[in-house]
Amino acid sequence: MKDVARKSGLSIATISKYINGGNVLEENRVVIDKAIKELGFEVNEIARGLKTNRTMTIGLLIPSLENIFFTSIVSNIESILIKNGYSTIICDYKEDKNLEKQKLDFLVKKMVDGIITMPMGSDLEVINSVINRNIPVVLIDRALKGVECDTVLVDNLNASYNAVEQLIILGHKRIGIICGPGDIYTAQERLKGYERVHEDYDITIDSELIKKGDYQVESGYRLLLELIKMEEPPTAVLVTNYEMTLGAVMAINESDIKVPDDISFIGFDNLQLAKVVKPPLSIVIQPVKQIGEVAANMILRRLKGDNSNFPSMIRLKTELMLKDSIKKVEN
Repeated sequence: MKDVARKSGLSIATISKYINGGNVLEENRVVIDKAIKELGFEVNEIARGLKTNRTMTIGLLIPSLENIFFTSIVSNIESILIKNGYSTIICDYKEDKNLEKQKLDFLVKKMVDGIITMPMGSDLEVINSVINRNIPVVLIDRALKGVECDTVLVDNLNASYNAVEQLIILGHKRIGIICGPGDIYTAQERLKGYERVHEDYDITIDSELIKKGDYQVESGYRLLLELIKMEEPPTAVLVTNYEMTLGAVMAINESDIKVPDDISFIGFDNLQLAKVVKPPLSIVIQPVKQIGEVAANMILRRLKGDNSNFPSMIRLKTELMLKDSIKKVEN
């Protein structure tokens, strides 16, 4: 610190404050960073973290690094955190509740300042054990009852409701849905929207039209084939996530049915696919950039000691992009 003080012309107290994670004037920070660089010194972040109880790192825990929806959110979170001086440790728990607990324990041991996670939701103690250590936690995409922390969600119920309503308006009464696992919050909400719009329009639901997948490509492929091979197949279908939308389109391409002549189709999130296939797909678009930004800014607020409106639950709106994959039917 004496060397840096001599090089920068600033006091040892100012150098010490900066190196130990304190706030200094921006012009002083620039001068100190330059002196440290010229002298070839590096700040030991681990030592700084032990002294200040802050490591300037945030843990990001998601169900799968192979899922583009999850990784797109992570990318937007990281952009905000980097601008605010934070690094990230990104973990994937592969939709495995035991691995989720291991990865959370790993992040705690790495002394992260906060955690942003998409929880599996089957073990509340896992999340509560982190919260009880006074580590700020922000949940994204999936809400948990019995956990007191901030949550950033998409309005999944109305996303599904609005999509199915458009099909009903076009005269469809046999509408299939390919939704996710019954124990996942997003899947529950999207199914509720499907059921509620049928109730509101007084249309009886054939339970055979409700197919539950696992949010993977193969299940979208398999379940779409099951729907079109029914004795009385649906005239329209809503597929409720990115990967299953891809799988469903693959199934359609390999069959002898045409969209929208034989079946109207609305997918989820897969904008690239929507633009390259013919006819262009109707898609429910989730606000991926906004989800990441809101979650990142939320945890930054908590780390600064701003506990107003805690715990907050923020629901973001989706957009329904209607294209040529749906058509009016005559009853």
